Amino acid sequence: MLNDEICELRDKLNESIVSGQDYSVVYQLSIELDELIAEYYRNLKKKV
Repeated sequence: MLNDEICELRDKLNESIVSGQDYSVVYQLSIELDELIAEYYRNLKKKV
């Protein structure tokens, strides 16, 4: 499910921030998360 993917990626992003990973890693995870969230809302809008 898309919700599960969003939660997993959000946790991965949070962990990368807390652990002090390189900015490029944090940035890439953030972009991926944004894309999943956008897809979630596009799908939600189609159902309405």
